[in-house]
Amino acid sequence: MTSTVDRAVAQRIDRLARRAHRFHQFAHHPLCGEYKDELLRLGRRTRVCRGCALTVAGGVTGLAIGCWVQPPPLFALAVVLVAASVFAASLRRRAPKSVSRLLPALALGFALGGGSIAAGLVVVTGALFAGAYRRRGPDRTPCSTCPERLGEAPCRGWKEIVTAERAFRRLSGRWLTATASASTMQRG
Repeated sequence: MTSTVDRAVAQRIDRLARRAHRFHQFAHHPLCGEYKDELLRLGRRTRVCRGCALTVAGGVTGLAIGCWVQPPPLFALAVVLVAASVFAASLRRRAPKSVSRLLPALALGFALGGGSIAAGLVVVTGALFAGAYRRRGPDRTPCSTCPERLGEAPCRGWKEIVTAERAFRRLSGRWLTATASASTMQRG
């Protein structure tokens, strides 16, 4: 099925969407003070999730060390089991992100250097970690005591994101309306 939206307009809308949400695209937490420990600021506006940043840093560091050391496959498998144990424990009881994200990612990255069997196990284990983490869901404990949680307007943690989304919708809506009007006039 082909789109009725002009390709140039669709590309402009895609670029606008990326620009409108760039400041929070890697920060999937509210942007309020209660979640300040969950976010890292990059520059004036951009924010990144601390847990995701630690996961990436641990994985890249572990991979670099694993490629340098090239652990024997059995040792690499043992490291994967330790990482799985640490991660499983962090699912039952929330641990600091340095323990629940950095250490397992470091261990899995390191184990990747242990050959193809270890690499396969790392991929499977990483997929299981990701699925378990998604099932557990976010920790919204700070929201439970926030006085804004019962209000009708978006709370201050989401307000900047909602404002950007509304501005994006208004502008892209105008572009789509103008494209539809021009298309109707050409046919008529």
